[in-house]
Amino acid sequence: MDYKMVYEQWLTNPYFDEETRRELQAISGDDKEIQERFYMDLEFGTAGLRGIIGAGTNRMNIYVVRRATQGLANYICKVGKQSQGVAIAFDSRHMSPEFATEAALCLAANGIKAFIFESLRPTPELSYAVRHLGCTAGINVTASHNPSEYNGYKVYWEDGAQITPPHDTGIMAEVKAISDWNTVKTMDRQAAIDAGLFEVIGKAVDDDYMEELKKQVIHMDSIRQEGKNLKVVYTPLHGTGNIPARRILRELGFENVYVVKEQELPDGDFPTVSYPNPEAAEAFELGLKLAKEVDADLVLATDPDADRLGVRVKDKNGEYHDLTGNMSGCLLANYELTQRKAVNGKLPEDGVLIKTIVTTNLADAIAKDHGVKLCEVLTGFKYIGQQILGFENSGKGTYLFGFEESYGCLIGTYARDKDAIVATMALCEAAAYYKTQGKTLWDAMIDMYEAYGYYKDAIQSVTMKGIEGLQKIQEIMDTLRQNPPTSFDGLKVLSFRDYKMDTIKDLVTGETRPTGLPTSNVLYFDLENDAWLCVRPSGTEPKVKFYYGVKGTSLADADEKSASMGKAVLEMVEAMS
Repeated sequence: MDYKMVYEQWLTNPYFDEETRRELQAISGDDKEIQERFYMDLEFGTAGLRGIIGAGTNRMNIYVVRRATQGLANYICKVGKQSQGVAIAFDSRHMSPEFATEAALCLAANGIKAFIFESLRPTPELSYAVRHLGCTAGINVTASHNPSEYNGYKVYWEDGAQITPPHDTGIMAEVKAISDWNTVKTMDRQAAIDAGLFEVIGKAVDDDYMEELKKQVIHMDSIRQEGKNLKVVYTPLHGTGNIPARRILRELGFENVYVVKEQELPDGDFPTVSYPNPEAAEAFELGLKLAKEVDADLVLATDPDADRLGVRVKDKNGEYHDLTGNMSGCLLANYELTQRKAVNGKLPEDGVLIKTIVTTNLADAIAKDHGVKLCEVLTGFKYIGQQILGFENSGKGTYLFGFEESYGCLIGTYARDKDAIVATMALCEAAAYYKTQGKTLWDAMIDMYEAYGYYKDAIQSVTMKGIEGLQKIQEIMDTLRQNPPTSFDGLKVLSFRDYKMDTIKDLVTGETRPTGLPTSNVLYFDLENDAWLCVRPSGTEPKVKFYYGVKGTSLADADEKSASMGKAVLEMVEAMS
């Protein structure tokens, strides 16, 4: 149907409320805006929904959320799982509580009980709650680290991980099949409560989640010795991490935790940053200012839904260093493997370290050195969760640690999504442990580089908004797929992986073999000298992402090689534009 006709339907259909109609009437003369809002349905993809808040089929609003939930409810009923209920959490963004409530009432109207958190909670606690409460599924209303105008809707399955095949495609099909908005069910909140289909949860789940985190501590002795001396600056970036992060640190014995006051309280406008992302330097400006005032050992920042953690660590000269997600992930991976081996005498024979395909090759070196298997999965932490489930079901494989370059990791298997709260706890534990050895976290990082090589990994994200942007992103992927380069930045391409076509072509021998991973629109180039390049469209933002890595002989050498490759990426994009 033509987007103008859909727009007119929204203006005249009594199903949509007066506030929605007023918002749409206000854009009546703006054809481009009408087209952007109605040229398509906001896609329910493998990561759920994510979009700009507003009226329209291509926007996040209560109607789009209801429709997605109706599709989920239809799927749950189809597979006969409606008796187990669904857990629902939400973050600090605009409309998050409202969207969560709408989802709960739609489920209730379909005879499926909703367990909804009383107030904002971090993503990993929702992942934990799904399994803890024995739910069929989970819904998390969040747009993670997107700008303030966005919100989103993630779906989890009963294993606590975000949906993967066959459930993702099954739910997507059910959502897509809903063409009549009037068929989407809802009901009165009090009626849902009276029917036992709407239950508010909170403290009991919080307490149990905290206990699971404490089970992951290796060196309580080091915390008792140095926890009172370690100085930590923490910022939740106006999001969900404030209460749980501070609670776990306090209860373990870290006495000097300084919170960035300007960023402490939840605020959907994220007024102190343009982009509430712990990967961005601006997210640390206020934290570093406070760190210098109190002489903090490390600075930690969690994103709005507290699944990603950004880190700055101080060296012995008082200088603060930025740890990328690859760096902090490897630092924690090496700490966890080394110390668990030291405490237990050995690591499990079937132990596994998991990373995503765009994550640093330093992880491979760590796994090899510790004698454990390195498992590589597609981008998205749900694939790490999928591996954990596979280990449990088969009885083969022991999960030791999993992480991805985008500042997310998981210690333990109590949850099946990345957890910035457990990462905060573990990094502070590691800092306390190394402090007992007379070292800083930066010293530990350099020790690791000296042992394995100076790996440096980076990413260039090119934003291309709107309809034209989507087309341009596809053109870039098509060009690289059809005419893959044989060299890049002066380095030979040794092999070319096309995860959409499920092929790995060895450019030296000419042999082709399957990737062994699910189909995904990702291209990967293995280069000589331990370098690599990977290209993929973002699944949640209007961007095409270029990931790349190098291995140097020193920090300076790695920096130089990485800068050269980054420049080559931008030149390639410019040449294709």
